[in-house]
Amino acid sequence: MALVELRVEELRCLETVELELGPGTNLIFGANGAGKTSLLEAIFLLGRGRSFRTRLNERLIRHTAPLSRVLGRTRVPDGRDHALGIEIRREDGTEARLDAQTPRSLAELAVAFPVQVLDPDAHKLIEDASARRRRWLDWAVFHVEPGFAGAWSRYQRALLQRNAALRIGAEQVAVWDPELAKEGEALTESRARVVTALLPYWQSIAGDLLGFEPTLSFAAGWDRSHALADVLAAGLGRDRERRTTMQGPHRADIGLRVQGKLAREVLSRGQQKLAAVALSLCQLEYLKQEFALSPTLLLDDPSAELDQQRLSRFIARVQGLQTQLVVTALDRDQRLFGTPEHVFHVEQGRVNRL
Repeated sequence: MALVELRVEELRCLETVELELGPGTNLIFGANGAGKTSLLEAIFLLGRGRSFRTRLNERLIRHTAPLSRVLGRTRVPDGRDHALGIEIRREDGTEARLDAQTPRSLAELAVAFPVQVLDPDAHKLIEDASARRRRWLDWAVFHVEPGFAGAWSRYQRALLQRNAALRIGAEQVAVWDPELAKEGEALTESRARVVTALLPYWQSIAGDLLGFEPTLSFAAGWDRSHALADVLAAGLGRDRERRTTMQGPHRADIGLRVQGKLAREVLSRGQQKLAAVALSLCQLEYLKQEFALSPTLLLDDPSAELDQQRLSRFIARVQGLQTQLVVTALDRDQRLFGTPEHVFHVEQGRVNRL
């Protein structure tokens, strides 16, 4: 599956941009601040419904424009196309379209256009709080566990209701516990299966890029030696005091440790980036090898902070994915991944194909 057409309107410094992309390597080059990363954001939006640089889509709208719009067309190997669209309005939020219909959820976009990004802030996957690592894990789980998206959505709805009841001090907080426990156990089983399946890929790639293998583990968000229903009941008093649900899958995390210590406490910034890159690549190799799924990979300045040896190993891993690449660079002579199919020059928000 690949993105073959892209149209961007009023997004960051981009006024109106139209691109035709190839299924192999696509190079976008230009000076810093020209709009290269904004193009990657636009592509990412089509498959995720959000940016990888900000939590608020409204910040993507260009200057005083009333809205931003991103349109795209994907093609699968059998020739079928999907038309995708994202419209962001300052007051009305984000609206998605899929084949001229409003999807029931953004998960439908992810099926039509799976996309992953590696950017200079990749180290935040290691350094930041657990929410970022949950998103990393859940993206892969969604693609391989058919019941996960539904269980996740139902869990989130029940959690919102329970937390709302806790905030106002309502008596009937526990009415939400049965659904929370049922869906929480189901989605956690899915997460745990995928983490187990990822481990051999992680060991191979981490050893290759880092030269050692940090221990990768999954923390469910509660002590799984006890049923989630029992944990919720036992913790109700504390939840009432804190006015929020303190345990459950919404507290899940991926643990990375080096000789028993948290990776973020002992790894340098460069090593954290390599570890984050390894996490993403192990997902992509897993999806390709076991499910024949090849997401589009966005690489924003991929050579930044990587020495030549690590960069060469990274390039070899990426090339082995045989997937669509969209790569940014400062100059057109960048050939990290071979001769690009399409080359685009970005300058002051304008894009020209060369």
